[in-house]
Amino acid sequence: MIRVKICGITRVEDAALAVDLGADAVGFIFWPKSPRFIAPAKAGTISRQLPPFVTRVGVFVDASPDEVRSTVASAGLDAAQLHGAEKLDDYGDVGARLIRSVALLDTADVLDAAALPGHVMPLVDTADPVLRGGTGRVGNWDRAGVLAGQRPIILAGGLTAENVADAVHHVQPWGIDVSSGVEEAPGLKDANRMRALFEQLAQLRAEGL
Repeated sequence: MIRVKICGITRVEDAALAVDLGADAVGFIFWPKSPRFIAPAKAGTISRQLPPFVTRVGVFVDASPDEVRSTVASAGLDAAQLHGAEKLDDYGDVGARLIRSVALLDTADVLDAAALPGHVMPLVDTADPVLRGGTGRVGNWDRAGVLAGQRPIILAGGLTAENVADAVHHVQPWGIDVSSGVEEAPGLKDANRMRALFEQLAQLRAEGL
């Protein structure tokens, strides 16, 4: 079944609702330039109030391995999602599983993503050198589908209740990552939009996806 991460969490009530609706993971953004930035201490407070089987993911942009390692420990993270120009070999001992954001601009990008180490999960997002993620723009589902046919991927980029079924059918991802598509404002989730998203996902699961 499709796994779901709700990203850009800044409030405990949003995290709790996401989990109640069926989210497998929640994401905290530790990049200071993001409008969804959260301090590690606050993320840790939210993290400690979540059930034990929910995956806590931290999103980083060019943070040093020491910074990531410290945040993983203080915020209680299970995975580190890297969105910058980080060298993966430098992050092998940060204390969390690794997710690498990739933008599939051409066939070469697909090949590079397919060649990532097996312990690193590719997250396909829309390319944006400024915002890095959470743009609300849909990426190239054709290339994402090619990559998903070669290895498990997480699909991000402009996913909403209105398009998630098409995205899943087209790409067949292992999981999806949703942020702006369930917001009333950056970092503030909209309960009705989240419920609508999970209603669509329930229909997909009834189809066996």
